[in-house]
Amino acid sequence: MRIVCLDLEGVLVPEIWIEFAERTGIPELRRTTRDEPDYDKLMKYRLDILRQHQLGLPDIQKVIAEMGPMAGARDFLDSLREAYQVVILSDTFYEFAHPLMRQLGWPTLFCHSLEADSTGMLVNYHLRMPNQKQEAVRRFKELKFTIVAAGDSYNDTAMLGEAHGGILFHPPENVVREFPQFPVVRDYGALRGEIDRAFARY
Repeated sequence: MRIVCLDLEGVLVPEIWIEFAERTGIPELRRTTRDEPDYDKLMKYRLDILRQHQLGLPDIQKVIAEMGPMAGARDFLDSLREAYQVVILSDTFYEFAHPLMRQLGWPTLFCHSLEADSTGMLVNYHLRMPNQKQEAVRRFKELKFTIVAAGDSYNDTAMLGEAHGGILFHPPENVVREFPQFPVVRDYGALRGEIDRAFARY
């Protein structure tokens, strides 16, 4: 059996934090895992900025409700699921992802959770487990699945390295330079071709 593991943001949907930064006019929130490899440091930075500006979960959810998948993402995902099992492994949060999952046809999603107080202010985040993308791929392999994974950021590279085949999808140049072992594709047609080729090697 074969499973494709995909990152969510930057692969199937726009970067949520970048969209929120643009709508609120807070450029500091544009920082993502493309820029900061330390996820804990990044999230504490984000929560601190939200507190400073008195912005909470409802404010972010309002922006997400007005977002949609990237052009062609739903068709790509539907076609992919006809040939392979597909699991989305993301460092986003269930509280963010729900409206986007509806638009993508409810694919399986493993991600994290947020904690808000009674006023909606975010007070903490809770990882499903450390390195959950890499660990999920490792466990799938233990169940005798062949895994091909695709992502765009620093936080995807451990997952790509753990998979039988790893692919960078439309990554920033700093990630390309630091991880030359992974093939780079920049559109869904090329991504599907690279996924098929990776599975054909096993």
